[in-house]
Amino acid sequence: MTAPVEPPRAKRIALRLARAVVVAVVVLALLSMTGTAPTNLGLSSGKLAPCPDSPNCVRSQATDPRHAIAPFALDRSFGAAKEELRQAAAKLARAKLISESESYLRFEFRSLIFRFVDDVEFHLDAATKTIHIRSASRVGHSDFGVNRRRIEAIRVMLPEAMRQAP
Repeated sequence: MTAPVEPPRAKRIALRLARAVVVAVVVLALLSMTGTAPTNLGLSSGKLAPCPDSPNCVRSQATDPRHAIAPFALDRSFGAAKEELRQAAAKLARAKLISESESYLRFEFRSLIFRFVDDVEFHLDAATKTIHIRSASRVGHSDFGVNRRRIEAIRVMLPEAMRQAP
């Protein structure tokens, strides 16, 4: 009886690496399926929900620098401002308008490969003439700055007068 032949070291390493990649893909795919919409979306006492402790969220009403982002200016009617926001957000890949009221818009953005969902909210505040923003990932810890870059991409598509709050 002969002993089984051991594959070369490089082949064993490649097989282990391939298994690790498959496991990572399966875990990430499972995580993406568990991303149900948070129950705290929308307005509560005229404010958007706070960001979680994780760095995968930005909010114009946040006070800490990690989550803070500048709001937009509400320099026109609600209807005109909402249309500008709607058009700018819709130009970005994989955007879907989910909810709308007179002073509120919510979009979902899905990542290309794993279909992770980010929720993006806009609150048009007539009292302060400001459009408040919240953009947050549903799952995971880090988003590698995706939410901040998305809001800044929307900002540059808006008319100059809307880009910065008064």
